[in-house]
Amino acid sequence: MPKDPKPELPIIQHTYDFILYAIPILNRWPRDHKHLLGDRIAVGLYNFLEGLVAARYAKDKADRLQNLNGNLDLLRYQFRLSKDLGLMDARRFGHIAERMQVIGGELGNWLKHQRSRSGDEFAAAAVP
Repeated sequence: MPKDPKPELPIIQHTYDFILYAIPILNRWPRDHKHLLGDRIAVGLYNFLEGLVAARYAKDKADRLQNLNGNLDLLRYQFRLSKDLGLMDARRFGHIAERMQVIGGELGNWLKHQRSRSGDEFAAAAVP
């Protein structure tokens, strides 16, 4: 009997679900914002998911996860900018921020775990 593939990591599933939620919102933006800020956010989300999957199979996960942490922070600013530009209401932004908070917490925990496994206790304690 073939071995089952690795079970899906919650952060990957949450990111996938978040993309399914966010892309239709971005596609409804006015053309001038959809093709500038919207495209940047969409590409950032796809790259973030791709990076998570790649990190899952990488030997040195900590460096990849640290880079993804910065990417997630940029996405937070881009979504906040979209709210401040009036492209989404506060309720929708709040929902997006909650989902990103969950993903960020999972990423931080994964990064701490990887750093503790590598013996880098100082760096593990420094993860926000």
